[in-house]
Amino acid sequence: MSWAIEAAGLRKVFGEKVAVADLSLRVAAGEVFGFLGPNGAGKTTAMKMLLGLVRPTSGRGRVLGHPVGSRESRRWVGFLPEHFRFHDWMTGRELLDFHGRLHGLAAAARAERIADLLAEVDLTDAADRPLQTYSKGMQQRLGLAQALIHRPRLVFLDEPTSGLDPLGRILVRDLALRLRDEGVTVFFNSHILGDVEAICDRVAFLKRGRIVHETSLRDGFAPELHLTLDAVSAEIASGLGAFGKVLRTTEREIWLRLAAEADVPQVVRWLVERDAAVRGVQAQRPSLETLFLETMGPDERAG
Repeated sequence: MSWAIEAAGLRKVFGEKVAVADLSLRVAAGEVFGFLGPNGAGKTTAMKMLLGLVRPTSGRGRVLGHPVGSRESRRWVGFLPEHFRFHDWMTGRELLDFHGRLHGLAAAARAERIADLLAEVDLTDAADRPLQTYSKGMQQRLGLAQALIHRPRLVFLDEPTSGLDPLGRILVRDLALRLRDEGVTVFFNSHILGDVEAICDRVAFLKRGRIVHETSLRDGFAPELHLTLDAVSAEIASGLGAFGKVLRTTEREIWLRLAAEADVPQVVRWLVERDAAVRGVQAQRPSLETLFLETMGPDERAG
């Protein structure tokens, strides 16, 4: 498998503050990879290390096959930061032309690319208006266009749907999926879990500067199994822990996060072999929000 991003033990310390304790992950070429975590978890610093905007304190990484921070690692990378400010006296077309020039695009190729991108982010009719007349959502969509001006192979999107209305969010999601179909890798950081769930192939959860969990979204999450018994003994609750994570119990009910859906018959068979009276079995897939809350744990506070 070809990797667009490889990181092993990347760490960043500012004075006495550990912003990122251990960033270790791999992102496959051509996938949409979700990056999740609460405010203050270190997501933005982690992205800036991969982009070469912040020098790691320790660890190593490669982006598009080149060492993190090198010129070659940045050549075919696009970036839309969460907080950006454009030259508000420029028009949308002028801004994209400026960035096209920075990337060395020839005049004819630049004009054609700008026209295509303006249409793709639905800004053709506003292309010759000053940016100071753009709404926040329009500026966000123009920022996405500038990240794509040079046809990057890897795009970092930091909260790309923030401030967008539902139609704008759908536009960004559809564009991310089209990029994936073209073989472009998308590194997608967002607090809007519905958007992450809709487009990402895999996600990683960052907590207090460390990757604590990764999972595939394309295959679905391991299901939550809700069992109703005549009685839930301590022995039963403990034994079911071999099949997954026991989430909660009552006198007659137990909720279990399975390692795999194929384990459901095995769980029921295990209970029957121990003479447990099984009254109900219900398996359901959790939402990404549920998985996020479980992964962060009850000790995590809102940012």
